[in-house]
Amino acid sequence: MPNLPQQLLLILLFPTFLAAQETHNHPAPEKLGTVSFPISCKPSVQAQFNRGLALLHSFAYTEADAAFQNVAKLDPQCAIAHWGSAMTYFHQLWEPPLPPATLAAAQKEIQLAQQIKTGSERERQFIAALGLIYQNADTVPYRTRSLNYATAMGDLAAANPKDIESQVFYALALLATASPSDKTHANQKKAAAILVPLDRAYPQHPGIPHYLIHAYDNTELASQGVEASRAYAEIAPSAPHALHMPSHIFTRLGMWDDSIASNLAARQAAHQQHDTGEELHAMDYLVYAYLQSGRDKEASEVISQLKQMSALNPRDFKISYAATAMPIRYAVERAQWNDAAAIVPHADAPPHVVAIAVWARGLGLARGVPTANPQAEIDRLQQLEQQLRAAGNDYWASQTAILKREVAAWSAQAQKKPDEAVSLMRSSANEEDAIEKLPVTPGPIIPAREQLGFLLLEQNQPSLALEEFQTALTNAPGRQGAIEGLATAAKLSDRK
Repeated sequence: MPNLPQQLLLILLFPTFLAAQETHNHPAPEKLGTVSFPISCKPSVQAQFNRGLALLHSFAYTEADAAFQNVAKLDPQCAIAHWGSAMTYFHQLWEPPLPPATLAAAQKEIQLAQQIKTGSERERQFIAALGLIYQNADTVPYRTRSLNYATAMGDLAAANPKDIESQVFYALALLATASPSDKTHANQKKAAAILVPLDRAYPQHPGIPHYLIHAYDNTELASQGVEASRAYAEIAPSAPHALHMPSHIFTRLGMWDDSIASNLAARQAAHQQHDTGEELHAMDYLVYAYLQSGRDKEASEVISQLKQMSALNPRDFKISYAATAMPIRYAVERAQWNDAAAIVPHADAPPHVVAIAVWARGLGLARGVPTANPQAEIDRLQQLEQQLRAAGNDYWASQTAILKREVAAWSAQAQKKPDEAVSLMRSSANEEDAIEKLPVTPGPIIPAREQLGFLLLEQNQPSLALEEFQTALTNAPGRQGAIEGLATAAKLSDRK
């Protein structure tokens, strides 16, 4: 046992020791999950290739590309490294899936992979399949190329039944080619049937729970996605997207506190990694969840923070959509019609982003300014719909048509044309219910079915409104507006 002077010395030195420990702390080890894609390249690059693949499965595209580029540098004859790099430009579940600005770089990478060649038949099949995406990209519609890629990946998976990555990438291809109008979710169920057994066998693989979440991101299947959601965030917490993805399921189920926690973590991680697109994506989901849980002040704070962010690229759909949607959500969800009427779209934003801003302005004019006529906004939405249709973007053209009819419905209501208003809004609700949303958004700003409920309330038809709010809450559980509308409709129905 040390004597008294020694004890005093230890006491005096202990704070210095703690300070030294704090000064030399190392960051937490990177945690991206575990993948294994055996390649025919130099053994020394295998671990780096696997890391790039883990990043790719969490849609950390920039970091994944850097990893694959490093593999190619260390082994110039590693053809599959160039396949990996080309894959980082193929954003299968994002909008757009092939960013025009990076198409030339992607084509160069897949051409290098094809030119270098490989002695592995399996690797050759991966390269050939991806080549179908980039071949004749300026003449063959993307939908055709993506279906051809999915077919090739199906053949690859069938030829390599014990190869994990063949199965996982085929499941992703199925999700990417699922039709938004297929309410049976055939592709999603087929993908899940592939992924669920793999999830049990490879519980640390990041892509498996990630793609399961996407498979279950619909009203029919959402309840099956909770386990995968919680697992994915634990498997790959170093990837901001892995921290965010659980909120897709939480949003579907109205689990707002879970969604908030998920997106707070995702936003912080994305900010630290300078991933502006992912940070804004998390912020948009965060605003949505705050508003549904009655935490308007926190939603307002996020929007204030958004306004302080500089150099946001309006041409980047992911950035532009989130930055535009957040203040619109805040104004429209809270019925601040004058604020909505003041919304002005960014001139350089994509047409489908401009559409939601024009819709918000039209809605604000129709509902908040008695003497206003939103016909200019209706006409502008018609132009945007035609522009999107001409560009082959049928999904967003249909969404814009829905927005146009919603504004027209509220305009008809303001003009004392109740039957026309209901007809237009019911048409919008039926079409919207028949189309699945894309992953870039937590859902419509206000679902058309919910708007139909409020429209019927304004027309003093609470019993009919009650039915619409009930359907709206089945489609989107926990939405604050629909809950309040349902309570009002039920109370008024009881009085009749």
